Amino acid sequence: MKVFLIAGEPSGDKLGAALMAGLKELVPEIEFHGVAGPLMQEQGMGSLFPMEELSVMGLAEILPKYFDLKRRIRQTAEAVLADPPDVLITIDSPDFCLRVARLVKAASDIRTVHYVAPTVWAWRPGRAEKMAKVIDQVLALFPFEPPYMEAAGMDCDFVGHPVAAEPEVTDAEITGFRAHHGIDPDRPALVLLPGSRKSEIERLGATFSAAIAEAALGHPQVIVPTLPHLVELAQAQLQLPAPPVIVAGQGQSAEAAARERLVAMASADLALAASGTVSLELAAADTPMVIAYDMSWLSRRIIGRMLRVDTVTLVNLV
Repeated sequence: MKVFLIAGEPSGDKLGAALMAGLKELVPEIEFHGVAGPLMQEQGMGSLFPMEELSVMGLAEILPKYFDLKRRIRQTAEAVLADPPDVLITIDSPDFCLRVARLVKAASDIRTVHYVAPTVWAWRPGRAEKMAKVIDQVLALFPFEPPYMEAAGMDCDFVGHPVAAEPEVTDAEITGFRAHHGIDPDRPALVLLPGSRKSEIERLGATFSAAIAEAALGHPQVIVPTLPHLVELAQAQLQLPAPPVIVAGQGQSAEAAARERLVAMASADLALAASGTVSLELAAADTPMVIAYDMSWLSRRIIGRMLRVDTVTLVNLV
């Protein structure tokens, strides 16, 4: 069996790696090709190009990279068609993935599966009908999503969120993490998560730094879980009273680094984080959180008019 997978950001890489592990148990001789991050690569899959090129969020943020993204869309679709797989599985990142699926469907009858239902219940409900023209089946993370997809004409299965299957962080892991990084148990520890995209850190870094400076937290010890390629940017953007503990997994396997980030979240007394999957991870770690988000003025004006919900926090939505 041959599967072509596309992930466009760290959360999709995590979903893809878990999916690959499960598929290998079911079909040991399976082959994987596509676009992958470090976790999927550890499962034995090469990447057509660096996944980080696709980690862009917001209308104004996408515009400067429009032609580069169009080139990558064509390149990816051509790779799928040149060596047709049994199934094309696209993971989240709909602005990229569904454009690839459209080109593939226009030139073949390759089965297409999209992993993570679009948030049509939150904004732009018409996306489901457009998606049904190029996607055969959807794998949904939340139990309330299949009816939306089925009404648009797609098969849809609720497969659950992988956060629910993560092994719980143990007291021993927390104690070891705090000792290794010199975190004083008698002072509050705050985990700061300004996003996994360059544009998010640039936009949220100063705001998050100011919020910490103004909060009555008694100069907390700040822990910043991030990715290796974002360390320098995070250090430059976060202006904190004292140097934070940066947790980026250098020298570790991608799986071990991902686990350490979860342990970091569980080791903190409080979290300040960008909206996204991380809010579910913080909830699973039982860490109280403040969730925030911002984007460019143009993106905020346009997307704000389309929103159908009053929160961007996945925990609240669930």
